[in-house]
Amino acid sequence: MLHWLTDPFDSDVVLRALIAGVIVACLSAIVGTWVVLRGSAFLGDAMSHGVLPGVALASLMGGNIFIGAMAAALVMAYGVSAVSGRSRLSADTSIGLLLVGMLATGVIIVSHSQSYAVDLTGFLFGDVLAVRSADFAFLGAALVLTAAAAIVGRRAFVAATFDTRKAVTLGLRPQLAAAVLTVLIAVAIVASFRVVGTLLVFGLLIAPPAAAALWANTIPQIMTAAATIGATAVGLGLVISWHAATAGGATIAAVAVGMFFLSLAASTLRRHAAKVGAVVGAAALVVGCGGGGDRAVTTPLPSGDPEAPPAGADESAEPVTRLVVADVDTGESSVFDVLDEVETGVGRFGPVRKLSSDGRFGYLHGPDELTIVDSGSWTFDHGDHSHYYVASPALVGTVALRANSVTANQQAAAVRAGDGGIRVWDRNRLAEHEIRESEADFGVRHDVAQVAPRRDGLLVVTETGQLQAIDDNGSVRPVAGECPAATTPVVLSRSVIFGCANGAVRVSVSGQEPTVTPIPFPAGKPAAAFGQLQHRARHDVLAAIAGDEVWVLDSGRRTWSRVPAVNAVAVNVGDDGEVLTLTRDGVLHAIDIASGAETSNVSVLADGVPADGPLPAIVVDRERAYINNARDREIYEIDYGDQLRIARTFTVDAKPALMVAAGR
Repeated sequence: MLHWLTDPFDSDVVLRALIAGVIVACLSAIVGTWVVLRGSAFLGDAMSHGVLPGVALASLMGGNIFIGAMAAALVMAYGVSAVSGRSRLSADTSIGLLLVGMLATGVIIVSHSQSYAVDLTGFLFGDVLAVRSADFAFLGAALVLTAAAAIVGRRAFVAATFDTRKAVTLGLRPQLAAAVLTVLIAVAIVASFRVVGTLLVFGLLIAPPAAAALWANTIPQIMTAAATIGATAVGLGLVISWHAATAGGATIAAVAVGMFFLSLAASTLRRHAAKVGAVVGAAALVVGCGGGGDRAVTTPLPSGDPEAPPAGADESAEPVTRLVVADVDTGESSVFDVLDEVETGVGRFGPVRKLSSDGRFGYLHGPDELTIVDSGSWTFDHGDHSHYYVASPALVGTVALRANSVTANQQAAAVRAGDGGIRVWDRNRLAEHEIRESEADFGVRHDVAQVAPRRDGLLVVTETGQLQAIDDNGSVRPVAGECPAATTPVVLSRSVIFGCANGAVRVSVSGQEPTVTPIPFPAGKPAAAFGQLQHRARHDVLAAIAGDEVWVLDSGRRTWSRVPAVNAVAVNVGDDGEVLTLTRDGVLHAIDIASGAETSNVSVLADGVPADGPLPAIVVDRERAYINNARDREIYEIDYGDQLRIARTFTVDAKPALMVAAGR
């Protein structure tokens, strides 16, 4: 068997082909990763065909075919940009037109050659066994240039790929980044077509990164795995080609595609095997916990004393989304930065009932204690403008308190305690990692259903649905309006929204006196219990599940809408005019609010939502939605403006049974 693998490489021709192929695999891995992540496979395919006229023309005129290929690739790239930018045609239409045009032009030029069939076959399919030692210098230079560009421009490429508007505000020039990526695609194609030909270079450019993306979760990991898969495909392809007397380039491309399908099958099996692993893990946990009831020990951040003030914050031009996740069983928690793809572990805090957020801090609700985590990302609203800040995630501290809810504005965090008490913490002190309670005495009240901070005091809804304002001195006065069966309030910049059994109330909190605006349900009120209102960051449209429907509240227009959502387990507001619902079968749906019609869907959780344990959450920022998968320790980033495309999959160390967003 070993001789079968090594005999082909006794030939200098095959050995040179192997070296060249491995370089091409590494080059294609770097560029192909961006092609796959950006969803630009059609552009890569078109450019791999578009080099044909340049190659053919250079060959007939006796020029350098690499220069001809690069010129044709750049013409193709500029043509796509020009046609789509100066007409109403989509980019796909522009690419398709230029693909046919360039390929036809290349065939016409080649047809003037006396060796038409031989030349066309060589251009399209390459000849990996015809690689010369002199070609290594060109391939090596292309690899070094591409790797250097990928390292220098990594941050700009990431921002341009996943959040174009954020890239603009951060000064990363996404249009230039996209243009550089297009040039890098051209370089990879031009450098590779001699090995596998213009028709098959697309296989190495797409298949290895696509296979790697099924397993790896960060861009460097995808590139490294893609290079390994591509190099393996080159070696196996050459061995098979040698023994089976098949075309070398085509065999390499076929092996690369075959490895993708093998990777896909293995990835699917892994998901099913996770069920067995979960059972075994649960059994081990039961056995491990049976020896005693000691809670997990808190592990401080490696950056230093978790009680110390943060070292400082940097201002950002845009909100920086971070996700705070926690495991319900162990309380293991972490903060994940979605732009940098960096996870920062915070510690283990024992069982967690629920996780809430106020836009900066994550609150872990334990059985008898509340742990506060600083995400290190927040927005400060000045009314007419906002500032955005980032710092290192940190642990603020743990308080011996059973908290039913925590709501906060920029000045204070109001806690409704399980013992009937109301606690108010100075939020500026929380930012300094000091938990300092307000000097005001709000007493113990067993009639409080919900509480929210307001200017110079609190806003309270009692168990009977009465609204009250409490001043800093503790005096209570009634507020006109009522809200029976109030849900946890949603704090917006100038108002607080309570969901009620009869609709909702919008209470202004910016003036001296609160103003209550009732927003009753229309005649056909929900037939089932009304769930917690969810909303998109800095957005006044909210949504909640009620049985097999989703009720959507436009608090600015004071109107309700209802859309069908059978078996929905999570909901949030997506693009303007749409809501996102996750159903029990693990499918994410985008539903038009006005018509109630589904506009798109995507399967996110392959095995559906588990019957037990916390339900997944849908958290949404300006351009992306995030859904947690506790079983596989994954978080899915959804581009809800692009037909619910799964943009990225993150694997995290802390089991993300609970998840909230911060930085908004």
